[in-house]
Amino acid sequence: MDTLSDRVSHWITQNEPQCFIGLGHQAGDHAPGLKLGFSDVLLAAHHSLLAHGKAVQTIRSHARSKPTIGTALVGVVKIPFSNTHKDIETAKQFMFSIRARDCWNNTWFADPIVFGRYPDDGLSLFEKEISEIKDGDMETISQPLDFYGANIYHGETIKSSDTGSAIPVPAPDGPALTTMEWEVKPEALYWGPRFLFERYKLPVVVTENGMANCDWVHQDGKVHDPQRIDFHARYLREYKRVIDEGVPCKGYFLWSIMDNFEWAYGYKQRFGIIYVDHATGKRTMKDSAYWYHDVIVGNGDML
Repeated sequence: MDTLSDRVSHWITQNEPQCFIGLGHQAGDHAPGLKLGFSDVLLAAHHSLLAHGKAVQTIRSHARSKPTIGTALVGVVKIPFSNTHKDIETAKQFMFSIRARDCWNNTWFADPIVFGRYPDDGLSLFEKEISEIKDGDMETISQPLDFYGANIYHGETIKSSDTGSAIPVPAPDGPALTTMEWEVKPEALYWGPRFLFERYKLPVVVTENGMANCDWVHQDGKVHDPQRIDFHARYLREYKRVIDEGVPCKGYFLWSIMDNFEWAYGYKQRFGIIYVDHATGKRTMKDSAYWYHDVIVGNGDML
């Protein structure tokens, strides 16, 4: 018989600080709907990182079973235009660079957590707005973690110019889009985990992946969502590919089990594999739910 001390508990300290800080405190699109000056945005981001570090300390101090701890950051993924070494290195460099005075990057949030320091390019770009960092802050933030959690939905294709600079490749006319108007880019679930592991050397967990679709209950009483099935099959194949190549990936969370209240979109966007009639609360399994059940039972053999 196992004992409580033999068991492992799994913890995620925060979800998508790039969203609740960037969209909630800078753009004003999400709650609490603020449009702060950038110095205050950076201060809020710093305190969110401190909260993460203190949460890790608290969990490790008080957990009754062995904790496995990570955080769930937005995975801002760059995809190389080709498999040439030049394009791959350019895309990776671009993925871990900071080029705008906003929160839509990986390193401003991840580098302090993993390396205990802010990235040099961000410090240079944000020099006039960044507040003084107190003694001990970075030690608090950079608590040891067991995995790197990333919410990955799409990615941007990058190619290298003749001079080695990064050139974003625009989507073709009429791209495949979800109802969030995010381009369907299955390769994001290969290059995202690969590049994140190469930089941070932590096992990767895809803490969110999914799509918002135009769903309704059909005349036969069922919800047919072939687009979602195709989406997940394509993305999971790419995730399997990076695992097969040796990147330690410890988990995958499909977003979401049920249609949910989605940030500022309310109930408009349907991410679930279970349809929810928000007026009555009635739930209907979508075709994708039955399909995903079979994927789990078969451990991905049907992909």
